[in-house]
Amino acid sequence: MPGHHCWGYGEDDGNNTPFNPFISVQLSLTVPSTFLPALTAARHHSTTVTFLHPTSLQPVTWHAWMTSCQGVTGGEGGPSEWYRYYPIAQGNRQSPINIVSGQAAFNSSLNPLVLSYDQCTSVNISNNGHSVVVEFEDYDDKTVISGGPLSNSYRLKQFHFHWGNQHGEGSEHTVDGKSYPCELHLVHWNAKAYATFGEAAGKPDGLAVIGIFLDTGGQHPGINRLTDALYMVKFKGTQAQFDNFNPKCLLPSSLEFWTYPGSLTTPPLNESVIWIVLKESIKVSEKQMDKFRKTLLFSGEEEGERMQMVNNFRPPQPLNGRKVQASFKG
Repeated sequence: MPGHHCWGYGEDDGNNTPFNPFISVQLSLTVPSTFLPALTAARHHSTTVTFLHPTSLQPVTWHAWMTSCQGVTGGEGGPSEWYRYYPIAQGNRQSPINIVSGQAAFNSSLNPLVLSYDQCTSVNISNNGHSVVVEFEDYDDKTVISGGPLSNSYRLKQFHFHWGNQHGEGSEHTVDGKSYPCELHLVHWNAKAYATFGEAAGKPDGLAVIGIFLDTGGQHPGINRLTDALYMVKFKGTQAQFDNFNPKCLLPSSLEFWTYPGSLTTPPLNESVIWIVLKESIKVSEKQMDKFRKTLLFSGEEEGERMQMVNNFRPPQPLNGRKVQASFKG
């Protein structure tokens, strides 16, 4: 079977990915294109995976590995090429999208969005080579969202960010063509219907993600503790303890939202997300945004090349007849 000969090693959390959750392994494998989504799924499952260049066997970034193994990286070989290896990239419910506010239909049957975050327990902060991620304990229903377009409660798993290298770009979703400097994603999973986050991530109603735009303005006091911790996870694959952080401090005053059925925005691009994009942004300072742009790296500490972590967003995808609903009029 034709494929790509690559090396990799890593530790997995047991959510249906190729690595044993209790051991570190090093392996050599020929990876058919059909198997690549299984490897990339690890990036969504709280996994640290180090990829080795197929000829030099030196650790390389995710982007460099994708380049060496299948020709996918930033620029022209980035998201626009994902369809070659993940046909779902051209599916009918891909994300993000451009939200045209005048075409979003007010739905009076949408319930208010309820975020029960009072008892949330953050665990760690990490750099997964694509974003900075804060994870939470998710073994019970003490931290959930409900209401809105959801038929039951969804547990908070983690949150992460997408940002650009300058003010006018960075968010994944856009509103009437406008991009924001950054977008926060609060990722939740349907524990009522599925046993694990990994299982839920492959189901049409498995995940619910709240998208919050970050715009530049005054300093945001709630985000200081997060930006002050970024130096601890500068390099890809690093992780640090990060407890007692409650993401309620990152919510805007209004929870009015748009909602639509969509997907993950990075491979494997599963069409498993109920998107809830908040209308109101939160304000952060340029100095706070620069902490993201100048502190974090796509690359690992052992890698010679230093790649600043910027422009880690996918551009808007076709709506394909989907209806965007709004919880508010006008």
